[in-house]
Amino acid sequence: MTASTRTQTPPVDSHAFGAIEGDHWIEMLEDGTHVLIRPLRPDDRERERRFIQRLSPASRRRRFLGEVGEVSPALLDQLMNVDHHDTMAFVALVHDNGELREVGISRYGADREGERCECAVTVADDWRHRGLAVALMHHLIAVARHEGFKALYSIDSAENDDMRDLAGYLGFARSPDPNDPTLAIHTLRL
Repeated sequence: MTASTRTQTPPVDSHAFGAIEGDHWIEMLEDGTHVLIRPLRPDDRERERRFIQRLSPASRRRRFLGEVGEVSPALLDQLMNVDHHDTMAFVALVHDNGELREVGISRYGADREGERCECAVTVADDWRHRGLAVALMHHLIAVARHEGFKALYSIDSAENDDMRDLAGYLGFARSPDPNDPTLAIHTLRL
């Protein structure tokens, strides 16, 4: 579980994070550390590239359901394309050697019918098992409900025990992918 403090514009001093404008939350994680969670912004592009590059090969494979080496400009364009309705993303940031470092991200993208969203959450390898994925997903779920979507779903490797546990904790139902037995589908009715 995490504790959350929500702040909105105008800028406020949020301890170590300095002046921050717009919606944001300072979350205290299970181990007592704090992270800043806020919507993804265009100026996060390089931070997002570095975040993906720092992920272990196994974490990148789980996130993208395949091998990803260098982060291409086209992939970054796709990941940064957030309109705050059909697509949404929240980043978790911490101070690391004097600069903000991305340590987690949750996101969704609406399906063609505009009723369901595919979602994903990724946490840096050195920030796992602290409750950060839960905190990021709580924000994503709240926005999806507010925007009127009927369900969130995630397609993951059937062997991804961390996602199975997280999805179960958050109330997602799990079913096998009818087209690929190596995949599982987690669905949360909103």
